[in-house]
Amino acid sequence: MSARDRRNPAALAQGVAAGDRLALARAMTLAENEQPGAHAMLSALFPRTGQARIIGVTGAPGTGKSTLVTALAKAYRNAGLSVGIAAVDPSSPFTGGALLGDRVRMRALSGDDGVFMRSMATRGSLGGLAKATNEIVMLLDAAGFERIIVETVGVGQAEVEIARTAHTTLVVEAPGLGDEVQAIKAGILEIADILVVNKADRPGADRTIRALELMLELGADEPRYAGHHGIIRYPAGQESPLPGHEWQVDVLKTTAVNGAGVEALCGHIEAHWAWLEESGELAVRGRQRIAYALESIIRAELNQRVAAAMPQTDVDRVIDAIYAHETDPYQAAAKLLSPENAEG
Repeated sequence: MSARDRRNPAALAQGVAAGDRLALARAMTLAENEQPGAHAMLSALFPRTGQARIIGVTGAPGTGKSTLVTALAKAYRNAGLSVGIAAVDPSSPFTGGALLGDRVRMRALSGDDGVFMRSMATRGSLGGLAKATNEIVMLLDAAGFERIIVETVGVGQAEVEIARTAHTTLVVEAPGLGDEVQAIKAGILEIADILVVNKADRPGADRTIRALELMLELGADEPRYAGHHGIIRYPAGQESPLPGHEWQVDVLKTTAVNGAGVEALCGHIEAHWAWLEESGELAVRGRQRIAYALESIIRAELNQRVAAAMPQTDVDRVIDAIYAHETDPYQAAAKLLSPENAEG
């Protein structure tokens, strides 16, 4: 690829479709930095998407998510499947910088042409994912990777965006991290398709498993999967989940550092995919994912339009007026967004 083609979105799209790893890396940079031509490139590649199976891996810091992702990738490679990895690391709210430590933790995968890993900083985004995560996943899908693993930052109980991105969500716990308390908190536990107790060779693993199983029993009659703004988008003609096709969330044990339990986990992930297809949930989650992506694109576009139409001097004057209590933030925002102000 010539130096000129590296800056050409159309050429990058062709390179991604052809499996060019350098083009894929540059296309990801184009999308992540929201550079000119990124949307056109993604539009050109969109028809090639929809083939990969997306696996989300989330959980609290210290549970061994990166080690588990490495072990899963190795297992899929042993099965002859190509693997794309999108790993999100936290970034500084002050400088925007980040130590992309997942690249260090997953160095065992380096040199394998069947694996492509992209580390991203959150850049202020909440929910456990980076702003461009969906675009990175789309590019990996368009490049032909059969399994895509998305690892979130170390999250708490509210960062559940991964459930809107992945087909199968793994919530990883570990013994000795206060799991008996964490297990009763709403949010992250409720998005799990599979619960994984990693570092299961440590003392307290059985106690953690029992606590999680108890919470699954207590919440057996509650809906787990949050829809788009609480709305579940079923396909045309389907108004509720297909009866008799509920998914049973299980708690699995792994010791990712030596691969123990990882093969069984892979089998369970494949079983969940089969359930998604048989129950009709695959279409439901696909529609939810599209709705979420569409809303994100529209919100970003509106933000850019508002910022372009609103001189900074006007914003500064409004801030001064609010600070002086001459107006309030709600009236000020309404005035700035009014059609008369936009036309002016």
